Amino acid sequence: MKLEMKDQPGQLVAALKPISTVGGNIIAVIHQREISTAAETLDVQIVLELPEGRLNTLLELLREQGVSVVRIGEERLLYECTLIMIGHLMHTDLSDTVDQIDRTGSAEVTELSLVMPAIDSPSSARITIRSTTRAEAKKAIEILRGVAKQKNLLIIEPLEEA
Repeated sequence: MKLEMKDQPGQLVAALKPISTVGGNIIAVIHQREISTAAETLDVQIVLELPEGRLNTLLELLREQGVSVVRIGEERLLYECTLIMIGHLMHTDLSDTVDQIDRTGSAEVTELSLVMPAIDSPSSARITIRSTTRAEAKKAIEILRGVAKQKNLLIIEPLEEA
């Protein structure tokens, strides 16, 4: 669920309390304030489990708190891991690297941030992979290891489990 609310103290609590009231279980809250913007609202993404038939009550309670629901949907990619890749990423076809993970159907590259200091220097990228299960996340990382070996890239893996 993606929510939009006033950027004021206490608004996040006002958005979370109704979830508890209807018996929901909050799995994750994703909120990152953009310092560079002067917006009076902020976006928050919440991953939650909700008992059957409680969504309409939740939506009503959120509206009463002045919280707008921007998007509701089932998320199929529940597991996430972020890695760093270093090497000549563009020269070794970065889109092919991403495609090899995306083709699995159970894991996808959902974020990619690339830094290229100079055309003849190695690039670095932060890559986020989301998957349907922990096992599929591990398979995606294994694919990335194989691609890195083929393309002479360095992979810095997360210390925590996928």
